[in-house]
Amino acid sequence: LGLSEKVKVIAGGGDQAVAAVGTGTVGAGMCNVSLGTSGVVFVASQKFAVDDQNALHSFCHADGKYHFMGVMLSAAASNKWWMDEIIGTKEYSKEQQAITKLGENNVYFLPYLMGERTPHNNPNARGTFIGMTMDTTRADMTQAVLEGVAFALRDSFEITKSLGVQIDRIRINGGGAKSPLWCKIIADVLNVKVDKINSEEGPAFGAAILAAVGCGKYASVEEACAKLIKVISTTDQDPKIVELYNKKYEVFKQLYPALKEMFDKMV
Repeated sequence: LGLSEKVKVIAGGGDQAVAAVGTGTVGAGMCNVSLGTSGVVFVASQKFAVDDQNALHSFCHADGKYHFMGVMLSAAASNKWWMDEIIGTKEYSKEQQAITKLGENNVYFLPYLMGERTPHNNPNARGTFIGMTMDTTRADMTQAVLEGVAFALRDSFEITKSLGVQIDRIRINGGGAKSPLWCKIIADVLNVKVDKINSEEGPAFGAAILAAVGCGKYASVEEACAKLIKVISTTDQDPKIVELYNKKYEVFKQLYPALKEMFDKMV
């Protein structure tokens, strides 16, 4: 490339692994949820483990650790589709203000608008609303979309916990994380505290951190993250709403198996 020999070339990493560094998700047991176009549950681990039945990814991570990663294909994309294409509005927060009773909505949404990866690994899966009646409102369906994404993230979350990882709080980033309501729903569905941090540019910031460590600015990735990344707000779970969502999740888990054969026939 014609670069000077003084120029340092520092190795980076995969997009989600570097994004995790950019959110400070480097210590064993730390978890980051990315609420972007797709959704990612990313957990750092001291030990390697494999779950080859549920499309969970296991890879190397920063400083000799490993990570587990579950991916859903339509996270914030589901909300964008619902708001832009169906409702026809860009005022997302205004629509969400009509949602008042979390966990008390009997409408379900399967967010499989582009098929699904974890845990179904099925390109034929399709987005689905179920449970509507004449009493169903637009706010009910908006709520179902937000909850459906949270339930799909919980699929990956539960698989990761089955590998022996204890998680009581997560860090969240991505465009969807700008919604306080969605952060609250995720806190209650996953039954964890949800931390927002001072950086919204996970991948780019993570790459910069790796470069800084590689150039000797910091002694380790952990040191760099501790000094550069701070929690700016925390959303707590509500035990009463957690109980409601636990019951709803049990129903949600049964919907895909019940519809899988029909999804395959529709292709």
